[in-house]
Amino acid sequence: MHPIKKQIVTDESMHPVAVIIDYNDWQNIEAMLQNLPEPSQATDLSSFAGSISLTVDPLAYQQQIRNEWQ
Repeated sequence: MHPIKKQIVTDESMHPVAVIIDYNDWQNIEAMLQNLPEPSQATDLSSFAGSISLTVDPLAYQQQIRNEWQ
């Protein structure tokens, strides 16, 4: 894919709010998106099932990390 020439539109605070691209670039992007496979609605997550062994109490760890912020 070739580089896309773009213009960033900002608000009064200079925060980006929109992007302007060439119409031909948009058509190319749209065509590529249409060619992507649809995500599966019924994804099998059983391969991720299992258990973990914790070496530290989660609440104690959370308190330790929060104390580092101070």
